[in-house]
Amino acid sequence: MLMENNRTEFKQDLNDKLEKEVVAFLNNREGGVLYIGVDDNGKGIGVSNLDDTQLKIADRIKNNILPSTLGLFDIVTESVDNVTVIKILISSGLEKPYYIKKNGMSPNGCFTRTGTSTQQMTTSMIDDLYSKRIHTTLRNIPSPRQDLSFAQLKIYYQERGLELNDKFANSLELLTPDGKYNYVAYLLADENGVSIKVAKYAGTDKVDLIENEEYGYCSLVKATYNVLDKLKIENATLAKITSSERIEKNLVDPIPMREAIINAIIHSDYSKEIPPVFEIFADKMVFTSYGGLLPGQSEEDFFSCSSMPRNRELMRVFKDLGLVEQLGSGMSRILKVYNKNIFKISEHFIKVEFPFSVPLNLLSTNNGNINGNINGDINGDINRVLLLLEKQPSITAKQMAEVLQISPRKVSRIIKELKEKEIIVRIGSNKTGYWKIQHK
Repeated sequence: MLMENNRTEFKQDLNDKLEKEVVAFLNNREGGVLYIGVDDNGKGIGVSNLDDTQLKIADRIKNNILPSTLGLFDIVTESVDNVTVIKILISSGLEKPYYIKKNGMSPNGCFTRTGTSTQQMTTSMIDDLYSKRIHTTLRNIPSPRQDLSFAQLKIYYQERGLELNDKFANSLELLTPDGKYNYVAYLLADENGVSIKVAKYAGTDKVDLIENEEYGYCSLVKATYNVLDKLKIENATLAKITSSERIEKNLVDPIPMREAIINAIIHSDYSKEIPPVFEIFADKMVFTSYGGLLPGQSEEDFFSCSSMPRNRELMRVFKDLGLVEQLGSGMSRILKVYNKNIFKISEHFIKVEFPFSVPLNLLSTNNGNINGNINGDINGDINRVLLLLEKQPSITAKQMAEVLQISPRKVSRIIKELKEKEIIVRIGSNKTGYWKIQHK
C-alpha cells in the first residue's frame, strides 16, 4: 500500500492546494510525488475526467508558480487498487526558492516539506535559498552565435506528431531574458561547435587508440541518436547454443546502457563547454559527463532515483521527443541491473563504467559462441559485422563498411575469415543472395 512520507503526498481530488504542494516539492532537496485520487490512507479512489484534470494540473503548475517549472514536472496515470489515479512527479529545482506567483517570494508563497506535511518557509529560509540560487543556467547564457536555424529539431518534433510554431523559441525557453538565443538554443541548433566523442581502444587502457569518432556540430538531439546507434552496434550480442536452448547476451545490458548515454548527455555541464565522452575498451564501456553533483545534492540524492536535472530545458525537449520517459526513471533502470559501484563521482565529473558481461577469454568461436574473436580481434569489429548480418542478411560489404566506418578491405577480410571458419555461409548468388549465420 502507498504511504505518505517526505517525498509522497496524497490528495483525494484536485483542489486549491495544488500549487502549494508542488512548490514544497520543488523546494525539497529530493523533489517528490503528488497523487491525485488517493485518500489519506493510501487507498485509490480514482479521478473523474482524467484527461481534462491532467490538462488543468499542467496549466496551473506552468502558469501559477515561479521561477519557471518547465522540465521539472511530469504528469502520468497509475493504477492504485484497480482504479486510475494521477501521479505528478516533481523534481527538485535549481532556482530555489520557488513560490506561488500571486503571493510572491514571501512566507505566504514559499513552502517546503517537513516530514509528511507542507509548511510555510520563514523569511530567513527564503533569504538563504535565494542567496544560493543558481543564476548561471544555460537559459541565461547567450548563444555564441545568433544566426541559428532549427530544421533538424523541427523534423524530430514532427516525427512525434508535434509541431513547433513561430513562437517555439519562447515556449521551449531558448531565449535569454533580453530576447537573444541562449546556450540551450545553441545546443539544439542545426550547427554549433559542440561535438561528442566516441573513442575505442585496443586494450583495457588508453594506450592504443584505434578509433576516434565525433558526433556533433549539429543539433544535440541528432548527435544523441548518432551516439545511441554507434554504441548499439558496438554492444555486440553474444550467442551460445546448448543442447536445449540458444543463449544470447549483450556485452552490456542495453536498457541501462541507453539510459546512461542519455543521462550523460542531458546532465553534462555545458557551461564549461566540455561535452560528454564515451569510451570503449576491450573489457568495458566508460561514459563520462562533466560537472559532478549539483550544489546541495548528495550521493544519496543522486542514487535515490529522484530527479534533479542540471539542464531542465534539455530535459523538457528530450522528454517531448521520447528520449526520456518519466522523471527519475533512468537511474532506477540502471540500478535494477547494475550495482552503484559502476559509478565514479568526483567534484568535476560523473563516470559510469559498464564491465562486459563475458570475460575476454570467452570471446571466441568455441562452444557455439558465434560472435567471436578471430585473429585476436577482441575489439568488436567481428561482432559488429555479425550483428549487422543478423539484422540485415542482404547487406553488401560496401554498405557494411559505410555503417561501421571501417575500410572495405577490412570488411572483406572479416567476411573471408568468417566463411573459412564456417560461421557464416552465403545463400544464393552474390548479387541477390543473403548471408546466413551458422549456429554450431
